[in-house]
Amino acid sequence: MRILVVGAGAVGGYFGGRLAEAGQDVTFLVRSGRAERLRRDGLVIDSPRGNLVLRDVKTILAGVSAEPFDVVLLSCKAYSLDDAIDSFAPLVGESTVILPMLNGMRHIDVLSARFGRERVLGGQCVIAATLNAEQHIVHLNDMQTMTFGELPGGNSERVEEIARAMADANFDASVSDNILLRMWEKWVFLATLAGSTCLMRGSVGDILAAPDGKRVIENLLGECRAVAESNGFTMVADFDARATQTLLTPSPLTASMLRDVENRSHTEADHILGDLIARGGDAQKGEHGLSLLRIAYSHLKTYEARQTRTS
Repeated sequence: MRILVVGAGAVGGYFGGRLAEAGQDVTFLVRSGRAERLRRDGLVIDSPRGNLVLRDVKTILAGVSAEPFDVVLLSCKAYSLDDAIDSFAPLVGESTVILPMLNGMRHIDVLSARFGRERVLGGQCVIAATLNAEQHIVHLNDMQTMTFGELPGGNSERVEEIARAMADANFDASVSDNILLRMWEKWVFLATLAGSTCLMRGSVGDILAAPDGKRVIENLLGECRAVAESNGFTMVADFDARATQTLLTPSPLTASMLRDVENRSHTEADHILGDLIARGGDAQKGEHGLSLLRIAYSHLKTYEARQTRTS
């Protein structure tokens, strides 16, 4: 199985590197500067699950001709999706399967419109990783999971084939027969975490220590769950237990979107919060008719407008 990993950043580089380490045929679609660094230094992963220096990394540049790949592993930021699609589109063939690991749901619509829904799987990952100044991938904790499956539900031979390819890699991979629900669960959780930590500019622990901080998180979670339910996705009891345990237990946890704001970087506000609002209709009214989800989104769009003026 020939696997194309779009980019060699923190997420794609990590999972692609682990697959290559396990002996899979992995090629990274990268820019020329990243290709040169990979040629010189290798793909470097610093991780509690084992460090890795991968030499002789296979790379390809956008615009270079090659045979279509069997699987395209896509993990770009949502706001870079259109550029990413243009870069790998010539490498998609009749039997190519696209496995995205982006947050939210809009990318599924975009990829399906471009390549056909039958070529697109649902997928998600849970990992905290970043690139340091040397462009090494730094895995920040022990979490490293990937879940994927067919969009209509159920199972298939192609999904099982991908699962077999990932079986020996040093990360946790699983197949879901209801991947859209899993993706909505992550979206609800992430929107709650990003909305609350960005709006309040603090960690979960900071918010819970503030007057009415617990109600802020609870109300945001309720609004996000209501949007999911209005789209036909009801969170199960296990999700409620995990979400409330994480979101209502004091900890230094923040969303990566808050780190983007603190670093004065671009955010995924439109894709995590804005698209959720767009799909929610009247579902997210909030307490006393005031939607915290809409306030959090307006807060982030105000930040982006100010960044545009000052950049």
